[in-house]
Amino acid sequence: MTKLLLLLVLMPALAYGEAKRIISLAPHITEILFAIGAGEQVVGVDEASDYPEAATALPDIANYRSINLEQVLALEPDLIIAWQSAQSLQVAPLVQLGIPVAYSEPKQLDDLSDELLRFGRLTGHEQQAQQVAEHYRHRLAALRQRYQEAAPVRLFYQLNEVPLMSASQHTWMGQAVSLCGGDSITADSPTPYPQIDAEFVLAQNPDVILARNLSALQRWKDWPELAAVQQNQLFTMDVDTLHRFTPRTPGGIAGLCQQLDLVRQHRQKAN
Repeated sequence: MTKLLLLLVLMPALAYGEAKRIISLAPHITEILFAIGAGEQVVGVDEASDYPEAATALPDIANYRSINLEQVLALEPDLIIAWQSAQSLQVAPLVQLGIPVAYSEPKQLDDLSDELLRFGRLTGHEQQAQQVAEHYRHRLAALRQRYQEAAPVRLFYQLNEVPLMSASQHTWMGQAVSLCGGDSITADSPTPYPQIDAEFVLAQNPDVILARNLSALQRWKDWPELAAVQQNQLFTMDVDTLHRFTPRTPGGIAGLCQQLDLVRQHRQKAN
């Protein structure tokens, strides 16, 4: 390890801009890089980066717990892009050793277009990044216009099963729910990803419960008094597009909005 650290110290720190050998440490970062045409410059990814398919052929050099320093050195990156809130501590040794590190931390739905443009400058793909950003903004604006007066639907957005977690309005998932006219039972939580218990959901009695798959929804059938269970409104969601903030996210939002439209249609028929 001593030799490794010495070699890392001697590696020249390259300035940001038109990086040729990039390591991506999060799935949304990998997807953005490929979307703007910089996929061929990506030489290593984290193990969760599985889109697009070409990314799965790249070396896995990290997971959510750690980074393999030996593999980082072997790949000779001139830029590493990390998820700031989740990985800043992991990459701190790399920063100290002079390897250029950029951070990605989009928090609002509108932030992604700026993120695309920034990635374009870092990789030398500004024109394609501009096109992708404009397309993203257009799709987001169209969804906002379509659902700006949609009737509210009370819902629980189940982000995780154990522990039971949701998303507040401070997250892009929560913002997606609001855009669609969803009234999330955890929207006003002071923390982005609140941990709650089943009793809280029962007390709030949402009309819809959303989760990643059918098995994650199964537990709620133990409480037939829930409105969402009575009305058979236990819906799955596309986590790849809603939980990864990328140019595909508007498609995930559109799918979420369509599910809430089904609830509104059911109400109209009942009335």
